[in-house]
Amino acid sequence: MTALNRHCPAGSMGPTDKGAPVVRLHGPQPSNAARGEKHRIADSHLSAHSIGAASSTSTLSIDIGIATAGRPAVLADTIVSLLAQERAPETLLVCPAEPSDVDLARIPPQLPHRVINSDRGLTAQRNALIEASDADIMLFLDDDFLPAPDFLVELERLFASDPAIVVATGAVLADGILTAGLDFQQAQSIVRAAGENRGGAPEDVYNAYGCNMAIRLAPVREHRLRFDTALPLYGWLEDVDFSRQLAPYGRIVKSARLRGVHLGTKRSGRSPGKRLGYSQIANPVYLARKGTLSWPRAFGQISRNLMANLARSPRPEPWVDRKGRLSGNVRALAELAVGRLEPARIYDID
Repeated sequence: MTALNRHCPAGSMGPTDKGAPVVRLHGPQPSNAARGEKHRIADSHLSAHSIGAASSTSTLSIDIGIATAGRPAVLADTIVSLLAQERAPETLLVCPAEPSDVDLARIPPQLPHRVINSDRGLTAQRNALIEASDADIMLFLDDDFLPAPDFLVELERLFASDPAIVVATGAVLADGILTAGLDFQQAQSIVRAAGENRGGAPEDVYNAYGCNMAIRLAPVREHRLRFDTALPLYGWLEDVDFSRQLAPYGRIVKSARLRGVHLGTKRSGRSPGKRLGYSQIANPVYLARKGTLSWPRAFGQISRNLMANLARSPRPEPWVDRKGRLSGNVRALAELAVGRLEPARIYDID
């Protein structure tokens, strides 16, 4: 689950943006004229980590965007792990729900980064990240996603190989969202154990998985696309919605060469199960009415979650509030029946 309790998709009126985000600059910053070139960051002063220098023949610039809420220690571990990338991002953009969500002292100074202010909520925060970037590609990562060291190298190669690709997502080697969660040591061991990258050609998919979701920004800018802030807080199914917004303009692909581990961190305060359960019904219905999620897929999402919550409520997993989710499901279905169902009504749930 994301930093803001987003879903794990089967195939992923809230606060609005305040306008241009306030940006705090940190680390060496590239000029706009140099955005098409990769930063060459000396690693002689690093200890266990290094930032890879990109090839001089590179033509695509890549920013990494992380929206986060309530777990600065997890975020810091993720950021430090980016030093192992064989190819450096142009800029790391971090958008916290609150200033205290980012421990600036733990961001490596050799990693160019900016902290972006925004309203709270995954969709609003990711919109702020889009608006702050002038890169060709934006890689959205959850604050608890550990990419393999060759992730950015492979991502650039993938987008350069086919200009028709507008959204890409990778192979999740292990997903802690399905269990009690993983720690960084476990994730690092899983990545190392994966060994040589043997992934093949990308396959077309319906949507990306938001924990590792790369987008080509040219069509986003041209068509003024944004994450839908009507999906509040953790933005359940926001990755599906944004993927389908981009679908008319190119390919949505999954590449086995983009590898990583999603920790699925459970600690720190998160929205109650009742709110998530409500969103499990309200958000698919909203997106189906909007046209970015087909009704069969919406019914599939709803039925799977409802059946899982119903079946597991008597003996729930220790890390899942099944009874709360089921209560939220029931409330949403009741409001659907009387025409009151809206994603933003989760604000009325304690």
